[in-house]
Amino acid sequence: MKVFGQRISVLKLILFVFVLFIISSILFIYYLDNQWNSDKIHSQENQKNPVAVHNKGNLKKIILTNQEDSVKEGKKQKLEMSQDAEKDSIGSPNMASSKTVEPIGLPVNYDAHIFYYPWYGNPEHDDKYFHWFHPYLPHWDKVEAAKWPSGQHVPPDDVGANYYPQLGPYSSSDPKVVEDHMKQIQLSGAGVLSVSWYPPNDADNEGKNPDKLIPLILDLANKYHLKVAFHIEPFKGRDHNTLKTNIKYIVDTYGKHPGFYRHYDRLKKKHLPVYYIYDSYLVKSSDWAELFTPTGSISIRNSEYDGIFLGLLVERQHKESVASAGFDGYYTYFATDGFTYGSSWKNWREIRKYARGRKMMFVPSVGPGYIDTQVRPWNGKNTRSRQDGQYYKSALQKALDINPSMISITSFNEWHEGTQIETAVPKATDSFTYLDYGPQGPEYYLNITRQYVSKLNKED
Repeated sequence: MKVFGQRISVLKLILFVFVLFIISSILFIYYLDNQWNSDKIHSQENQKNPVAVHNKGNLKKIILTNQEDSVKEGKKQKLEMSQDAEKDSIGSPNMASSKTVEPIGLPVNYDAHIFYYPWYGNPEHDDKYFHWFHPYLPHWDKVEAAKWPSGQHVPPDDVGANYYPQLGPYSSSDPKVVEDHMKQIQLSGAGVLSVSWYPPNDADNEGKNPDKLIPLILDLANKYHLKVAFHIEPFKGRDHNTLKTNIKYIVDTYGKHPGFYRHYDRLKKKHLPVYYIYDSYLVKSSDWAELFTPTGSISIRNSEYDGIFLGLLVERQHKESVASAGFDGYYTYFATDGFTYGSSWKNWREIRKYARGRKMMFVPSVGPGYIDTQVRPWNGKNTRSRQDGQYYKSALQKALDINPSMISITSFNEWHEGTQIETAVPKATDSFTYLDYGPQGPEYYLNITRQYVSKLNKED
């Protein structure tokens, strides 16, 4: 009996070990199965999430696959999200990040300003087309004019531009369009829109009153942590007196909006609005001096309406006339290297030196190219080919080489002159084939802009 009992004990032990082995095996298999499923899920998620996808409403997905700088900035953004939003609202020149943009909240540079035109319209929003139906402008010589087309363009397939917008012939009063533009500008890295502006109830010959659109532009710019400056056009009766009246109007009406741009003036140790004064040479320097010099009869200096006023530098003699008028600096606007003294890249270092000697700013204007033969068919000699982006890269680098305090970009959407960096698409009609941005796609010039303006963050 004792031997039999011992055998029973051994069998119990063997059975216990066997059951323990079975349980352990089951648990081990369960663990391996879970681990495999987890790896599979992570793998699928990674495939569904490219590095930088930008969902931009009417725009296609944007994947920044050709720019290491942009990818690095997207990662760097997480470190910059803690910046003070109140500091942003007074136009800090440093890089800033947006918390409100849904996809990746790319940083922008408030020292990069881009000229923006709110003058487009279409029947859906404005009862008729504005600007897209631009006429062919005649040559001043009647004999030469007879050689070229006349009449005007007939949208939507025929627009007054050599490129065709991805958004089609849009309306500047369409909130969806304006928001799309703000997303594009944020993608470009430029932090400030310099908006083409006329006083209330005034406009250019082809368009409509842009002042009505400023509240919409300010609201949507602010949503994407962009700022708005004013590009003062030569409105009816513009002189030193009427400009002072309109500067007061701008500050009183829009100055408290968080999207209103102010730049820190180190000499005056305060943040001041920035105004670009287009064709400033149309008013005599002595008249401007009454407004812009501290001793002028209607001086705006050291008042609540003071600002940073930039005069247009076209010809060489404008260096002195703009300085004597009391302007704070120069800009060059034109995107045509060699077209004017001011727009010629080779002169920028000389202009920069001259400006510094007078404690003035020099804000060179860069652009991706120039072509206006769909509105001035006789002006082919002033075309500047984009050279697959190389022209723009060269212009941006020339500007960076002189270490300016700010740069201006001509333009976001001046379609008539072919200087736009807004998204464009291929299109052909029976009579015309539009230019496009090539295999790099509609966002190519936005991406180039970001590559370069991210490097502009140096002291003047």
